[in-house]
Order: sequence, then C-alpha cells, then structure tokens
Amino acid sequence: MKMTDLARFLNRFFHCLFFATLLSLTMLSACVPSDVEKMRVVADQSTGSVLGMATFAGGCFWCTEADFDKLPGVISTTSGYIGGKEENPTYKQVVAGKTGHVEAVLVRFDVTKTSFAELLAAYWLTIDPLTPNRQFCDTGTQYRSVIFYHDDEQHELARKSKATLEASGRFAQSVVTEIWPATTFYPAEEYHQDYYLKNSVRYRDYRSNCGRDQRLEELWGKKH
Repeated sequence: MKMTDLARFLNRFFHCLFFATLLSLTMLSACVPSDVEKMRVVADQSTGSVLGMATFAGGCFWCTEADFDKLPGVISTTSGYIGGKEENPTYKQVVAGKTGHVEAVLVRFDVTKTSFAELLAAYWLTIDPLTPNRQFCDTGTQYRSVIFYHDDEQHELARKSKATLEASGRFAQSVVTEIWPATTFYPAEEYHQDYYLKNSVRYRDYRSNCGRDQRLEELWGKKH
C-alpha cells in the first residue's frame, strides 16, 4: 500500500472511530443519570434517615398544603390524590368523585425538629372532624378527612390521637375522621403545587368564601 493510500485509510478510520465513539456516548448518556441527578439521589439517600413522611387529607389540598408549610420542621409538602383504585387519576376525575381518591398532602419532615405526633396535633386544628364527606364548602367523599399511616407506629399514634380527642369531651358529636393505611400517592398536576403562593389572591378569596377559617375558629377557638 502506498503512503498516500495508507494516509487516506487512517484518516477515514479515525474519522469513523470518532463518530462511533460520539454516538456511543450519546446513547450511554440517555441511560445513565446526569451528575445533577446522581447528586440528587445521593442527597436523598444521605438525608433519608432523618426525614419522616406523613399523609393527611383535610379537604382542599391547597389549604392543607398552606397550613402544613407553616409548621416548624416541615421540609416539603406535595398536593395529590390517594386512596382510590384508578391509576394516575386527574384532578377532573377526582373532583367528580369517580375514582375513590381523596385530595391529600404528602408531608416530608425533619424528625430532629418535629414528629408525627406533633403533626397530628396540628392537623386536627386545620380540619372539621365532625362532618362526614365534606370539609367546609367542598362536599363529596373526595373531600373527607383522613389520616393515612405509613407504618404501625403511625397507625397507633393516629388511633390514640383520635381516641384522645373523642374522650376529651370537646365535641358532643362523634369524630368522623378516618384512619387508613397509605396506598399509592399520585402527585397532583403542577399548577396545584404551592397554589397558595403562585395564585395568592385567588387562594385567599377561595379560602375566605369557603368559610374555612370561620368554621375552624368555631371548632377550635383559634384563628388561622
């Protein structure tokens, strides 16, 4: 082979090798998490031992989310749907009462700063525990009040908390808030997340017109 032919051959060889390598790296990057994703996973794993999880249904999740975000030790809140059989339900389906889900909020909290028992105590003050299948102006099974437990300890704490409230004599009526095991939680559509922050005027109008805070003051003697 002449030197010119060899040069052309090597040039073509390395040209093909370069693009083959580039293609392989592109395909690999689609399968392997990016550095940011890997850091996020590590961060989640590194803090998992001090993060707790709790799920509460208290009527409109916009309001429940806003109420829990105020509490010390709460890291994040996510509005969503839980308790039904339909997979990946939409807001339209849930509010129509067709899926069996309730509107709820998934709470992640720092266990060194608060506890599930403290969140339970705060939860009662944000709901009407006496009215079945309704919270304030929102009616239907999708708006009933429910405590979802994630383990046996939470189940026992929820049961005792409800029994204590019933035995306190505060209300002549029965406490109808339900206690269920947590099932698959489906995050609500993005526009529902942090709604009270992103649409503050509409949120305040809704909360006021719904009579939520007025009813809570009647029940608990505290303003929200």
